[in-house]
Amino acid sequence: MKKLAVLLFASLLGATAHAAEYKIDTKGSHAFIQFRIKHLGYSWLYGRFDDFNGTFNYDDKAPEKSSVNVNIDVTSVDSNHAERDKHLRSADFLNVAEFPTATFKSTSFEPLGDGKAKLTGDLTLHGVTKPITIDVTNIGGGNDPWGGVRQGFSGKTEFPLKDFGIDYNLGPASQTVEMLLDIEGVKI
Repeated sequence: MKKLAVLLFASLLGATAHAAEYKIDTKGSHAFIQFRIKHLGYSWLYGRFDDFNGTFNYDDKAPEKSSVNVNIDVTSVDSNHAERDKHLRSADFLNVAEFPTATFKSTSFEPLGDGKAKLTGDLTLHGVTKPITIDVTNIGGGNDPWGGVRQGFSGKTEFPLKDFGIDYNLGPASQTVEMLLDIEGVKI
């Protein structure tokens, strides 16, 4: 009976050993939230959010149980042009005086095979909460040289600005923004 209890306990530990919580590594600059939008239909304008934080849970044996929570300081928008950034922070776009934070909270993670997945969740931006889906690729994971364990993902999504109450007219080619996400987490 004692052996059975030890075996049962060991099997339970083994079943959960792969599940882990990770803190997004923004301190080491190993995570990026970037965006791009067409400028007049002639080129791409790129930018990023410099300040954000969050966590994710990931289990390579049961990836469908994964979850993500991210908080973005929208005032940290950086498009490499000070005057444009000032305009992006204004009421015409992000209105950071009223809505300084954006959040993403996942609702489902659907593995598609070969490290690909669909991550769905609620994005709150500009005071509006809507579901979005992010195409995700697992880049890899394992031990790092500093004694930690890391896991990395890349993602991409796009959505119309007007869905989040941002209706400044940039022309017909500039109605949809693409978000490019590269996230590396350190196991907590």
